[in-house]
Amino acid sequence: MKIDEGISNPIHPHHQLKLEYTEIPFNCDGCKEAGIGLKYSCRRCEFDLHKACAMPSPTITHPFYKKCEFQFNYRPPGQHMRICDACRNDVLGFVYHCKRCDFDLHPCCANLPQVLDDGEHNLYLCFKLSSSCHHCGGKGPGWSYRSQCKSYNLHVACVKELLVESWQAMYLNADKNRVREIQTRIPSLSGKLRNHHGGRGGKVKKCCQMAGGAVRLIVSAILGDPTAIIGAAVAGFMSK
Repeated sequence: MKIDEGISNPIHPHHQLKLEYTEIPFNCDGCKEAGIGLKYSCRRCEFDLHKACAMPSPTITHPFYKKCEFQFNYRPPGQHMRICDACRNDVLGFVYHCKRCDFDLHPCCANLPQVLDDGEHNLYLCFKLSSSCHHCGGKGPGWSYRSQCKSYNLHVACVKELLVESWQAMYLNADKNRVREIQTRIPSLSGKLRNHHGGRGGKVKKCCQMAGGAVRLIVSAILGDPTAIIGAAVAGFMSK
C-alpha cells in the first residue's frame, strides 16, 4: 500500500522518501534496527527509514530519565561502541544521546508508549523488571513490558532478538526445521501465564485471554508502529 506523502532527509538528499506501509520486515537505514509497517522509503535506492528515524525531534525528554535531555544524532557520538539503555542492543546509527548522563536510546525505543492498551487490558513499560523475564529467565538491565496482572514480564531486547531470528530464517530461505525451532522459542503468553498461576480459576482465564493481543501490541510498538494492525502481521510468530 502506498501513501502519497514525501519528505527529504539529510542522509538521503537526492530523492524524496515516500511514506509506505509494508508487512514485510525491513532494516532501517537510519538506526539499523528491524522495522515493519509504516516506513519512509526510496525504492530506487532500496533505502528505508522508520517513521521515528525519518522525522526525529532535535531534542526529547523521557520520564525514565528525569534529569536528561536527549539530542538526536545521525551517528553514535564518540569513538567507543555505545549501547541503547532501553533494549541493550548496540547503537549502530541514529540515536538519541544525553551528553550530561551518557545515556543512549534508539529512536524507536525512545518512542515506546508508556502504556499499551488493546481496548480491554493495559501493558506497562517498566524501567526495571519486577520479576524474571518469561523468555530469558533473567532480571538483567533493560526495559520490559509488564502485563496488567503483573504476572508476565518480557524484555524489549528479548522480543527484538526473537523476531530478528525468525525473520532471518524465513526470508533467507532457511530450512523448515530451523524456522520451526526458532518459532517454538517465541514466548507464548497464555501458556506461560497458565503455568505461572498453576491453572487456577477465573483470574487465570481472564489473564490468559489478553495474552495474544498483549504480545501483538508489544511487537508493534518495538517495531516502530504501535498499532494492532501491524502486530497482526507477526502474530503467528507469537502464538506457536
